[in-house]
Amino acid sequence: MPRITRQAEIVWEGSIARGAGVVSGTSSGAFALPTTIASRVADPAGKTSPEELLAAAHASCYVTSLGGELARAGTPPGRLEVHCALTIDEVEGIGHRVVSSAISARGVVPGSDAAGFAQAASLADDGCTMSALIRASATVTVEATLEDD
Repeated sequence: MPRITRQAEIVWEGSIARGAGVVSGTSSGAFALPTTIASRVADPAGKTSPEELLAAAHASCYVTSLGGELARAGTPPGRLEVHCALTIDEVEGIGHRVVSSAISARGVVPGSDAAGFAQAASLADDGCTMSALIRASATVTVEATLEDD
């Protein structure tokens, strides 16, 4: 696979405390989302944050990795749902850091059994670039549940 580069930018108006910005996916043009400091540390009020975007990136990365692993096992998914809960906390002597990312995956996978789904879930975590990135400084957990067709 060739090297891949994706780009985003933010334009911020005003002070950090009272201003606001719009973060945009400049590679795709797929999003332009408002953000404020309050959306990071208090009520989001309909605005996003870097942490929410990272959670979305982790969930999106994981679901494609899981789908690929299931297809390689001969059991392509009918439906996958992945939720990511990213936790930020104060780390003594360092400041605020991402301390964990918890993936919860549910899938309807015709032809798969619980053991096969669990194996694909583990391999998906190993192959997910966002899991690797987050795991470099925080914990990543995966809970995977196979649902009936």
